Amino acid sequence: MALDGTHLHAPDDEQVTWRYPKRSGEQLEFGYPLLRLLAVVECGTRAVLAACFGPEDTGELPYAQRLLGCLDRSMLLLADAAFDAVGFLREVGGTGAQFLVRSSARRCPTIQRRLPDGSYLVCLSAPYRAGCGYSTLPVRVIEAWVTVTLADGTVRREPWRLVTSLLDAERYPAHELVDLYHRRWQVETTYFSIKATMLDGRVLRSRSVPGLDQEVYALLTVYQALIRTASDAVASRPGMAMERISFTVLLNAAADQVTTGSGIFPPQPVALVGAIGRAVLNDLLPAERRQRVKARSRKNPTSKYGPNAGKHPQRAQTYTLDIQVQIMDDGLASRRRR
Repeated sequence: MALDGTHLHAPDDEQVTWRYPKRSGEQLEFGYPLLRLLAVVECGTRAVLAACFGPEDTGELPYAQRLLGCLDRSMLLLADAAFDAVGFLREVGGTGAQFLVRSSARRCPTIQRRLPDGSYLVCLSAPYRAGCGYSTLPVRVIEAWVTVTLADGTVRREPWRLVTSLLDAERYPAHELVDLYHRRWQVETTYFSIKATMLDGRVLRSRSVPGLDQEVYALLTVYQALIRTASDAVASRPGMAMERISFTVLLNAAADQVTTGSGIFPPQPVALVGAIGRAVLNDLLPAERRQRVKARSRKNPTSKYGPNAGKHPQRAQTYTLDIQVQIMDDGLASRRRR
C-alpha cells in the first residue's frame, strides 16, 4: 500500500474560501483555494482503499491518521518523508501492518547493531510527553546511494534513508527493499489519473462547500469504478498484469458508453467483461513496461515547487537505476530547498 497527499484547486468564491482558504504571504493572498486530499492506494491495482480530504492548512499527518483503519496484518505501507514521525509509525504498527518509509536528513539515528546487508538497527525516540517520558520504536534503517542515468547521459545521484519495521535482514534484504520502495509512485500515478486524465487539470466546479464535497466523492467513486472494471478485465486473462491497462483508454471507453447511450441494458447472461473491458483489452500497453522518468515543469505560477532549472528532464526518458547500500557514517546532507 502507498500513502500520500495531493491538492485540488477549488473555485475562488466567498462561499468556498471560508472552508478552503487560499495561500497567503506577508501581505497578499494568491492562487486558488486548495483542498488537501490523502489516499491509501493498493500498488498492484491502484485501487483506493481509503481517502479523506479537507482544508490545506491542516497538515498531512492528521489526515493520514484517519486512514489507518484500512490497514491490516497483510499489508506493507509505503510513504515518503512527510510520514516518518515516530508517533505515526507506532500507530501504523498498531494496526498490524508493516511500514517502509523514507526518512529525512534531520534524523540522526544512533546505530545499535550493524547487519550483514548494510542496514542497521536503531531505536527511534518520540518527543517527551508528561507522564509518559520518551517512548521508543525499534526499527531498521537502510541507507543507500541511488544513481539514475537518463537516456541522454544525464546522471543524478542522491542519498536515501529508509526506515522499516521489517527487522529481518535475511528475509528482507536491504537492496530489495530500496527497489520495492519505488512502488510508492503508484499513488502518484493514481493522482495523475484523477487530476490530469479525469479533471484534465481543471479547477473543481462547485461553488459551495457541500457541492465540493460531493464532487470529490464523485471523482473518487468514478475512479474506483473504473479500476474495478479494469480489474475484472485483467481477471479474465490469467497472468496478465494490471499495469498493462491504460487508464486513458479505460476512461474514454466509459465516456463513450455514456454519451452514446449504448450498453445500458446488459446482455443475457451477464458477462464479467463488458464493452469497457473489451475496449481496454484490445488496446493494452506493452507487456514489458519501460522504466521512465516523467518530464517535470511548473505549470501553475503559484506552485510551491521551483522552476525546472535543469534538475529534471524536459521530456520523458528511459533510465537505468543503480543502488548501493551504504551506511552514511557522517549522516545525510539535507536535500536542496526548492
